[in-house]
Amino acid sequence: MATGISRRGLLKGGLGAACSLAAHPLTSTMTMAAAPWDARLVVIVLRGAMDGLGLLPPLGEPDFARYRPALGARAAETAIPLDGMFGLHRAMAPLMPLWRAGELGFAQAVSTPYRDKRSHFDGQDLLEAGTGMDVALAAQRDGWLNRLLQAVPGTEAQTAFAVGRQEMRILRGDAPVYQWEPETDIEVTAQQQLLLEHVYAADPLFSAAAGEALELAARIDRQDLPPLSTGARREPLGAFAADRLLEDTRIVSYSLTGWDTHRRQKGALARALDDLQRSILSLREGLGPVWSKTAVLAMTEFGRTVAENGSAGTDHGTGGAMVMAGGALRGGRIYGDWPGLAEADLYDRRDLMPTGDVRAYAAWAMRGLYGLDRATLEGAIFPTLDMGADPGMVA
Repeated sequence: MATGISRRGLLKGGLGAACSLAAHPLTSTMTMAAAPWDARLVVIVLRGAMDGLGLLPPLGEPDFARYRPALGARAAETAIPLDGMFGLHRAMAPLMPLWRAGELGFAQAVSTPYRDKRSHFDGQDLLEAGTGMDVALAAQRDGWLNRLLQAVPGTEAQTAFAVGRQEMRILRGDAPVYQWEPETDIEVTAQQQLLLEHVYAADPLFSAAAGEALELAARIDRQDLPPLSTGARREPLGAFAADRLLEDTRIVSYSLTGWDTHRRQKGALARALDDLQRSILSLREGLGPVWSKTAVLAMTEFGRTVAENGSAGTDHGTGGAMVMAGGALRGGRIYGDWPGLAEADLYDRRDLMPTGDVRAYAAWAMRGLYGLDRATLEGAIFPTLDMGADPGMVA
């Protein structure tokens, strides 16, 4: 593939292409770093803006069915009840034993400080940089996980890999972290191939790169090129991460794509959530006894609109949800303050109102896991953050 193409350069191809690329099947990254701690932290970036109301449908909210006549009715029929208000999307059913064991939790109505523009790329940049809107992203070149490493002496590079895109900003910075990009090994479904061939056909720059990617994928299927190990191709990213976390690695961050659900959300969200639950279960199985020392945080750049659109999907929104897992977690609960769905309670009268900051949950997780002081978390790692009260999410 043409590795010199930047994400921002592709914005010239139009908003539609930019939206799809942010959640594209050929953009997935994992980055790892060793650190002098026993606890493990896994941060999963859900690229494309996960619908938090689809993950955790507020079945006890009277206005939900009105805003989502089709998606809401489906949720009412199939969601797994969690408490008196929220259900869980049925694709996450395999995680219910973790919920009952207190090893799975969620935060609802959360977001980064990003507001109003609803750009995948800018939203993801702010998520990975961990700053407020008042900090210029061009000036803040490192990511919050790298600043965590910088705050603790004795960290060292372990290993990292990227598939189809540049390294994750979340671990970019002065602290030593390696990046690994495997030899070409791409799987493309028929639906993904149509996305490449038709959505990007009018963009000469991306069309050329996409064509090369499809040819490489076809050559792999014909066995013209040797496949990579199962850990890099067939097995979930979680299994690969667990192998490294059993060794010297203590911090892992990787991406899962497929969360951009403008159209036909029912199937797309179910597939993305299935990928997520498989990844979490792979981590749990692979880590074995180390799972008890592990916290997993899955976060997205922003949520989606409260109302479904005319294409059986949802559009870019503001407030969303976080997924938390791990034996170090006090789970079995949904964190956060529910703002309600009355029109006056919505953000800009269209989105779920954020009542919590994803950075605060990440900061409290790191305080619980590593004992970092609040001043370091609110100053060096997450500039401008007010962590607020301790939610008690880490055992």
